[in-house]
Amino acid sequence: MARARRLWVTTARTAAAVVLAAGASTRFGSPKQRLLLAPVLDRVSASGVSEVVVVLGAHDVETDARTVVCADWARGPGASLRCGLAALGEDVDAAVVVLADGPRLSPLAIDRLLARRDADSSSYLAASYGGHRGHPVLLGRELWSSIPDEGLRGVEPELVPWDDLGEPGDVDYPDELPPGSY
Repeated sequence: MARARRLWVTTARTAAAVVLAAGASTRFGSPKQRLLLAPVLDRVSASGVSEVVVVLGAHDVETDARTVVCADWARGPGASLRCGLAALGEDVDAAVVVLADGPRLSPLAIDRLLARRDADSSSYLAASYGGHRGHPVLLGRELWSSIPDEGLRGVEPELVPWDDLGEPGDVDYPDELPPGSY
């Protein structure tokens, strides 16, 4: 009698990055995405994400990265995030949300969030610096359909301290650009 063979199928977990670059940059006074997006994308590309999608809105930005234009960008960051998430492949089970105005983002921050997700199946993680919630943020697919226009600021993630990596930055005004870099 022939023995039945068992076929074990394992599915790899896949994460993508959604880089939010849709804002109007009114405080900056010009499209800051044109200065900051390339170095942020270099850092995201050095991480373990399998796919990168940049969400544009108020301004056109030249990039080699895959982009999606969010017509509803003015409704808030949640609207832009939903546009980016909708552009991801069906195989993606988590998205790492990155801000295009964080020029000091460490690729290790992304990789550590992915490792934490793989270790305990957390679906909503945020890097923290000095005890304060920051970016990047990891969202499991099960959360994607419930993102309000204002984003997830009102929902508490599991904070993951990355003090040793330094904050990614948040450039709102020209004098906040890293010295000599632009």
